[in-house]
Amino acid sequence: MTVIAHVPASAGSAHAHEAELVGWLEAQGSVLVGYSGGVDSTYLATVAYETLGPSHTLAVIGRSASYPDEQWAIARRVAEQVGFPLLEISTGEMDDPRYAANPDNRCYFCKSELWSKLVPLARERGLAVVADGTNADDVRGHRPGMRAGGEWRVASPLAEAGLTKGEIRENSERRGLPTWNQPASPCLSSRLPTGVLITIARLRKVEAAERALRRLGVTGNLRVRFHEETARVEMDPEELTHWRAPGRRELLREAALGAGFTRAELDLRGFRSGKANEAPRPTDLDALDA
Repeated sequence: MTVIAHVPASAGSAHAHEAELVGWLEAQGSVLVGYSGGVDSTYLATVAYETLGPSHTLAVIGRSASYPDEQWAIARRVAEQVGFPLLEISTGEMDDPRYAANPDNRCYFCKSELWSKLVPLARERGLAVVADGTNADDVRGHRPGMRAGGEWRVASPLAEAGLTKGEIRENSERRGLPTWNQPASPCLSSRLPTGVLITIARLRKVEAAERALRRLGVTGNLRVRFHEETARVEMDPEELTHWRAPGRRELLREAALGAGFTRAELDLRGFRSGKANEAPRPTDLDALDA
């Protein structure tokens, strides 16, 4: 598992906000957690399990081609380590042409599909509420996925309790959760620019390239942006100097070409979340095949 730098939070606020989360869970009595194996949903599922017990807690993974296999493996390992009940279901957002067209509200269709499966499942299991891992930092900006959650009456208890990403990492570290310093891992579709058709073949190329780069030793945040035959590699700025050294550039290129791309570029601006649509200047890129 790759990690990112520790983000300290105020211990007092982290504890206080967690107490609010525990109170919220106790008031519900039971919960189904939309679980991805990331920092936020792992923390939520863990606190729910500790608070409500295994018979009143269920974590559910929605699996599809947009969900990286490595992330799924991490999610399963963590659930086994902590002990909370886990269920895996298949989701069909890839079959929805509105999602596949990759509009700027793509996440709305993905989350609508997920909640359309999880909300009825919670009713069948007699669980009082469905909850997601939205935190207090997530409520700002363009969040079409949150609109889908609102339509399905999915709760966001981390955000309601005021828990920020830093506080969640702090509380997760205190619990010994292996996800406490894990990098964010959004769905593979986020690597394709808006309007570029999402296909399973394209997602598999991106996933294979990122997996190969991880195996080379790239740590921290990593994205392989899909630009037709070109793989545009983003990594944390502190990694760039190391990987631009003679010999290592060639390794990056070979990893991208081995995944099916014909060209590879290293983005010298470094990793930037949600910036797949940015048009870089020529001086921002290091063409690895040059």
